[in-house]
Amino acid sequence: MKRITVVIFLALCSVSLKGTAQLGFCQGSSGSPIFTEDFGTGITNGPALPPGTTTYTYVNGPPDDGSYTITSNTAGYFDWFNIQDHTPDDVSGKAFIVNASFTAGEFYRRSIDGLCENTSYEFSSWLLNLHPRMGVGCPNNGIPVNVQFQIWDSTDTNLLASGDTGDIEDKTTPEWEQYALLFTTLPGQSSVILKMINNGSGGCGNDLAIDDIAFRSCGDLVTLSDTQNRNSIFQCEVDSPVGSLTLSATPDFSIFNNHFYQWQESTDNSSWVNIPGETTDTYSTPILTDSRYYRVVVSEDLININNNLCNVISQVFEIVFVPTPNPPSSIGDIRICENIENGLLTVRVPPGVQVDWYDAPTGGTLLDTDTITYSTDIAGTYYAEAVSTLAYCPSSNRTAVTLEFYPLPEVNDEVISFCENEDVLLQAGVSASRYEWSTGETTSEITVSQPGIYTVEVTDSNGCSNIKTIEVLQINLPVIEEIRTVDNNIVVNTSNVGEAEYSLDGLNFQNESVFQKIPGGLYTISVRGDSSCSNVTREFFHLVVPKFFTPNGDGINDFFEVEGIGSLSDYEINLYDRYGKLIKNALGEPLRWDGSFNSRLLPSGDYWFTVRIENNIYQGHVALVR
Repeated sequence: MKRITVVIFLALCSVSLKGTAQLGFCQGSSGSPIFTEDFGTGITNGPALPPGTTTYTYVNGPPDDGSYTITSNTAGYFDWFNIQDHTPDDVSGKAFIVNASFTAGEFYRRSIDGLCENTSYEFSSWLLNLHPRMGVGCPNNGIPVNVQFQIWDSTDTNLLASGDTGDIEDKTTPEWEQYALLFTTLPGQSSVILKMINNGSGGCGNDLAIDDIAFRSCGDLVTLSDTQNRNSIFQCEVDSPVGSLTLSATPDFSIFNNHFYQWQESTDNSSWVNIPGETTDTYSTPILTDSRYYRVVVSEDLININNNLCNVISQVFEIVFVPTPNPPSSIGDIRICENIENGLLTVRVPPGVQVDWYDAPTGGTLLDTDTITYSTDIAGTYYAEAVSTLAYCPSSNRTAVTLEFYPLPEVNDEVISFCENEDVLLQAGVSASRYEWSTGETTSEITVSQPGIYTVEVTDSNGCSNIKTIEVLQINLPVIEEIRTVDNNIVVNTSNVGEAEYSLDGLNFQNESVFQKIPGGLYTISVRGDSSCSNVTREFFHLVVPKFFTPNGDGINDFFEVEGIGSLSDYEINLYDRYGKLIKNALGEPLRWDGSFNSRLLPSGDYWFTVRIENNIYQGHVALVR
């Protein structure tokens, strides 16, 4: 960070002091530098200053108290800041690094000869406190830097002017600050000696860097303007020429009492030549077709008008012909996927040229200004125009840039049902170059066995992606909770809620869960909840026994028997009288009882039976009626 510090200071050294001085900057126009010192460039330290320039001792490395070095960086120097020099655009630029002595004293001097009498001058330098605030080297901050600028006569015996910087305290970051001393020479004074003196006390701190010491004349602030009160003109080349202008030089009379002029011109604002005969405060330019720069040299005495140690230079009046810029260079048309919010169109132009965007190759609506990019969500062709920033000089043509949106892969969300305990095939349903399922699979179709929400991101050859969502619903199979015989009916109970169909043969289904008047026997009961899903089946023996039988020989209900049990392989039937006496037994074969025991007819009454089918036992009673 660079900061300009201005302190006003008036010093009268004695009643015999001939010059006047103040610590501050020239507020008017300055002359060309009479003397500058930037201490050179390079990555090695040194060289030492010429003999007589300083009373300090040169060292090739970190300087101790009373020593100095010339270096491009201070890395590893105690706990100091590692700095770069101040000179603009320097590569490996060097600075004057001073570790102040324990006693106040001079650390820099320079003689200046050939000065003009009765002329104001500015002596300046950039200073930096090298010690960081709260640095480890100096607890509670270091001793501040304090420098005095002095002007002595050529005999080095009379102090003509001086001014102090005051304390330059530690900073948290390195900070170059400029200080300057103004003074005016008296009649007969043509040489001076410039000095910088260490005012600070010795000890921890008071370490400084110095760069860009300069000495130049100082005079009135001189401004240039034309009859329209313009200070410069920037005009497009296509609008040339510029007619003759009358330029006027206006001093502010802050320093000079008299003014003598010499007008100068330049084609590059760098090399200047005098315009013969133009020595008044006005100048009329010729008709111009190319860029020109004008300034005026001003002095207080005519004899000094060509003496750069004594004159000053006005502001520059610029007449610049701005070339028509080339149309912007496009980086190419843009094609993006339609789900990207905006397309960014981009062009390139050289420095000093801005870009305006339009919706037509000529005329049209201005869409955006001063930007090399244009963002839009509307497909179409847009036009970039180059415009000079010095003057409104547009390019002769506009550059067309097209935005196109690729369509996304077309997908259709789905809801798919599948049967419990089965798999279901999910398909992306679109041809693409890449697939990415929420399961991590990367094929065009996958097989799943669980309900839920599945997604697949499909990406086409243009890199455009879309997401298909598939909701997979499971059709739960019926759960047979119980099958029972009620009289000669079969009753099926299921535990899950919902519509179901029932069958005794797996072919013919009914909505009712009760099968009525079914002959006894072994049945395979089938239940289905959806015709597309498999059936739930269970074998069931429908045990049908008569409630009574009449063995009277009429051919109707003459026997007690269990219907259909012969189809089983593991069963047993036992008959008992009311006292528990076994009357008849059949193991693995049908039982047919005519109501007799040992060829004797048993009386009417209730008789008990048990039927064992595998591990299940059923019991009941039957009435014998005679």
